[in-house]
Amino acid sequence: MKKLISLLLITIVLIGTGCKKKSASQTVDPRVPPDMAFKTGGKYISTNVTSAKQDTLLFGLIVTKTEDNLTSFNASVSYDGSTNTTTFFNHHLTSDEYNGYTVDVLYYVRNQSGTETLTFTIVDRDGNITKKTIVVTVP
Repeated sequence: MKKLISLLLITIVLIGTGCKKKSASQTVDPRVPPDMAFKTGGKYISTNVTSAKQDTLLFGLIVTKTEDNLTSFNASVSYDGSTNTTTFFNHHLTSDEYNGYTVDVLYYVRNQSGTETLTFTIVDRDGNITKKTIVVTVP
């Protein structure tokens, strides 16, 4: 009986030392959001800008997957510091666009002085979000 108990204890110790625990860094999802950058040069707007009423602006964006497949892209605007936004461009990405997405977005400035804050948003499969904002000032 003592041999059986001793053998059982040795087995438990060997099993316990043979199992590796995952470190905290291995068990936590790093939650890396997608990468998004503005196209520059030519007619592309890539920084805050002052624009005339009823002008047409061109924004180009390049989005790349960092961790998870890309799922949706959205462009919205808010006026004069308001927190209310209006979507003016929305796209659910196809399987061909899961790894990367390039888009040119036209924006039409309203016929009124003030500020127009444009927010470009990309979301990946895990819900990670990247946002880029440009403020258009209309004198």
